[in-house]
Amino acid sequence: MKTTGTRSLALFLLCGAFLFGIAVFLAGYVFQGGEWAMQAYNGHLTGGGQLSYAGEILDRNNVILAKSENGERLYPQEETVRRACLHVVGDSNGYISTSVQNVYRSQLAGYNLFTGITTPTGESSGNDIKLTIDSRIQAAAYEAFQGKNGAAVMYNYKTGEILCMVSTPAFDPSNVPDNLDSDSGYDGVYLNRVLSSSFTPGSIFKLVTAAAAIENIPDLQTRQFQCPGKIVINNNEITCDATHGTIDFQDGLAKSCNIVFAELAVELGAEKMTAMANEMGFNQNFTMDGIAVKKSEYAVSGAEEHELAWSGIGQYNDLANPYHMMVLMGAIANDGVPVNPYVIQSISSPLGIPSKVGTTSQGTRLLSESTAAALQEYMRYTVTSYYGDDMFPGMEICAKTGTAEVGGGKQPNGWIVGFSQREDLPLAFAVVVEEGGYGRSSALPVASAMLSAAGG
Repeated sequence: MKTTGTRSLALFLLCGAFLFGIAVFLAGYVFQGGEWAMQAYNGHLTGGGQLSYAGEILDRNNVILAKSENGERLYPQEETVRRACLHVVGDSNGYISTSVQNVYRSQLAGYNLFTGITTPTGESSGNDIKLTIDSRIQAAAYEAFQGKNGAAVMYNYKTGEILCMVSTPAFDPSNVPDNLDSDSGYDGVYLNRVLSSSFTPGSIFKLVTAAAAIENIPDLQTRQFQCPGKIVINNNEITCDATHGTIDFQDGLAKSCNIVFAELAVELGAEKMTAMANEMGFNQNFTMDGIAVKKSEYAVSGAEEHELAWSGIGQYNDLANPYHMMVLMGAIANDGVPVNPYVIQSISSPLGIPSKVGTTSQGTRLLSESTAAALQEYMRYTVTSYYGDDMFPGMEICAKTGTAEVGGGKQPNGWIVGFSQREDLPLAFAVVVEEGGYGRSSALPVASAMLSAAGG
């Protein structure tokens, strides 16, 4: 009897394990079937590269950015457009993990539970994906980098549509170089720097310090600062690019005086600086169409007084992500509340039936309405009094540039962030040029090219 009972228990356990395995398989088939079908070993689909049979990817003006013909993935005729759109659209092998061709590969292939990746006739049932980007603006921004590495992103801060998202270095997906992995010039080429990188912000972080000062220092607008070109804090020298002499806060921001913002950061203290940075999106997780974005970071816990001073200038260990900075600019333009960006305008079946449509949605407030209004005025003054409106003809731009020291014998990274106040041009942007030097000379021209191509 004992032997029979033991055998029955073993049989019962085996049946239970079998049924559990079936349940796991069916769950995987339902929820992950598309990913299984899209594996590289699927020769029908990936022979000669991923998505050999798939739907089209189009820009907002219906320019085809990728399509499949005769088992081959094809891209636009113009090489500049192919390179400029690489990190949004993706490469044929799916190495750019945040690209549309990788993230939405099962939708492009047209996978479903009943027919897999083909229709009953044996033809591909791939969905078409229309993007919010404009390939003309992409090309203009890419060319404006003039061979430098970096990131540029711009969106409509009223609707959330991303019009431009360029990352360099890039390569031609139609003629992939053999030396991508060996040539240092292609370092990080599979990384979309807009979404997946962060950089020392330099003086663009002074907008955060400015916001904290606006909210915590009552006499800020009437206070006079003294800039002798350098000061000593905690036996460490804080330097400025110029000797500004007596200067007020408004001109301190416009002329990007390091002394003003170093002193403000120390006066505010680590707690208030951290609270403001957190409120404005630092140390927070952002996403775009479900894709995780690298966090911007501000961490001054335990910082010495001189380190806190440098953090208020955008140095120390501060890091900023370009996508987050664009969202922050949109929030300032929208009186403190950002509209969530998106790049997928629609996903449609071969019959034209949409399964996904991009929509406008509000994000979490990043700063108070009054602080946003004050920053709008200060940033507009910075352009009119210092950069010059002629850099952005007729666009009513509010902006701040940054020059971020990165060490290691490298040239500084150049930044610009900002937005247009024109009712018919509600665009917010962020640009960083690696080893570009001054933001005014490297990043500003890229931003100007994007805005001009958008109709400025």
